[in-house]
Amino acid sequence: RLEMRNFGVKVSMIEPGYFKTLITNAENMENNFLSIWENLPKETKASYGENYLKEFLVAVKDMQKRCNPNLRLVTDCMEHALTSRHPRTRYSAGWDAKLLYIPLSYLPSALTDVV
Repeated sequence: RLEMRNFGVKVSMIEPGYFKTLITNAENMENNFLSIWENLPKETKASYGENYLKEFLVAVKDMQKRCNPNLRLVTDCMEHALTSRHPRTRYSAGWDAKLLYIPLSYLPSALTDVV
């Protein structure tokens, strides 16, 4: 963003939370992860353990519950950034981005790791 300022280009960052898209689709993520897991060397699988695989797959399914289906929140930020006379530097789309990720970004890393 700052590098582009010297060229007269204003950059706005859109920082969305979790939204339901093909990237966050549980089935796609699970299939991709299982494909990668199957191609890992036995030593690597042993280092991580089978519990890692099971816990990851559960976490992927749990993440789906937190994904917002309303993509309009993101596209509204995009529209404002592109059409506003004075666009903001940062746009946060979704409650999780506004209430969790932004406040966490101001905390020291050690505290963020605990949270």
